[in-house]
Amino acid sequence: MKNFTSKTQKIGELGEDIACMFLMKHGFEVIERNYTKKWGEIDIVAEKNNKKYFIEVKSTSVLSLDYVLNIQKDKIFNPEENMHPWKLKRLRRVVETYLISKRMGNIDWQFDLLVVYIDLEKRLSRVKVIENIIL
Repeated sequence: MKNFTSKTQKIGELGEDIACMFLMKHGFEVIERNYTKKWGEIDIVAEKNNKKYFIEVKSTSVLSLDYVLNIQKDKIFNPEENMHPWKLKRLRRVVETYLISKRMGNIDWQFDLLVVYIDLEKRLSRVKVIENIIL
């Protein structure tokens, strides 16, 4: 397990923990976390109904979840904006490496993004799922 020291890293680790709980609550089995290669990392590998799900988690702390839920989308930073085409290309390469290394061949899979908004003061969170970010 990684040792996180900065506030940003701790928020990221907390976000991944929340994402895992969210997935398990929705019937997923978490198979692996932080599968890392030189060219990228998959935050979570999960499975549901014989389908593999590769999950990228983007987390951010917010002053209030009410603020996130009630404000217009264009007035707040969206962590998913960091998913640039070059990052998606690298993530696809990590998925392909994972599938080859586990000898999974031609299986059904998808890559999703979970955005975790965390209100540290109230100890609340919200998870937004964006499906199929890599086609």
